[in-house]
Amino acid sequence: MTEQKAEKEKLLPRLRRKYPWFDHVIRANDAFSERYGNHYAAAITYFSVLSLFPLLMVGFSVAGFILAGNEAALRELRDGIISSAPEGLGDFLATIVDAALDSRAGVGVLGLLLAFYSGLGWMTNLRDALTAQWGQEKRQLPFLSTKVKDLVALVGLGLALAVSFGLTAVGGGVGNFLLELVGLDDAAWARFLLRLATIVLALAANVLVFLWVISQLPREKVSVRSAVKGAVLAAVGFEVLKQVATVYLASVTSSPSGALFGPIIGLLVFANLVSRFLLFVTAWTATARENVVRRVAPPPPAVIRPNVQVQRGAGAGLAAGAFGAGALLGWLGRRRR
Repeated sequence: MTEQKAEKEKLLPRLRRKYPWFDHVIRANDAFSERYGNHYAAAITYFSVLSLFPLLMVGFSVAGFILAGNEAALRELRDGIISSAPEGLGDFLATIVDAALDSRAGVGVLGLLLAFYSGLGWMTNLRDALTAQWGQEKRQLPFLSTKVKDLVALVGLGLALAVSFGLTAVGGGVGNFLLELVGLDDAAWARFLLRLATIVLALAANVLVFLWVISQLPREKVSVRSAVKGAVLAAVGFEVLKQVATVYLASVTSSPSGALFGPIIGLLVFANLVSRFLLFVTAWTATARENVVRRVAPPPPAVIRPNVQVQRGAGAGLAAGAFGAGALLGWLGRRRR
């Protein structure tokens, strides 16, 4: 057993030296664990579920005033939000979105305050988590200005998500309209190409959103170029997580109790998976060779210790000097005679 354990311990360093991508994953996992990625993901999950309905309510209230009289645009935005979630959460999320749409005109001060509290808490934890995964030092920041910046970031992220959902929904709608216009709405190959184009458009929109999140939401912004690979990985991984969550929800909701609590459990699991994956991708991006910042420790402070020697009586140097001076004076005296 001891020999097998020693062999396994030797195997990992060999694999890391042989495969750079594997070494990168190990470094990212170590950074994710050391920087409390799981704890931050739990906080993000809590505030994500808490703030979902208030933020949707306020968001659709604002969208209702902006898109006044254009119910088709609101419905496309609704369909984009629902299609971005796993299929098992579609009905549950549709209920929340429809309730937000129905109550968008009656959003009062209480709804705004609740959305402000939950959304600001969500954004604060998200920014702190991303800052930690980038390895940035946590500094004491002014409370008021920090909350204002978090609020601006929350509004910016909301607009980015709205644009992403809108592109996804409008892309499908415009595509169907164009197919009907040219008479190819019944052609299977045209439908396949439209479906493929919609997926590519959704991935491109997700890449832009994740690129903004990974590079601009940390307390100290990083260059967009350094986050491109991470944004692409996050966008692809998000689509994979949606498919995994769909299979999981199908198995959970098959029982009577699962049909009752399945959507809530599924929302919690999906939010936690996305949070962990986003933070891991950020750690993966931050530990890339081109993004690692080498910090050289400053040298220790120099300590000056003066060396003072105290001697009693005449030293050897003084005696030699006195003897030399006496000899010189004696020689000068003999020459004068």
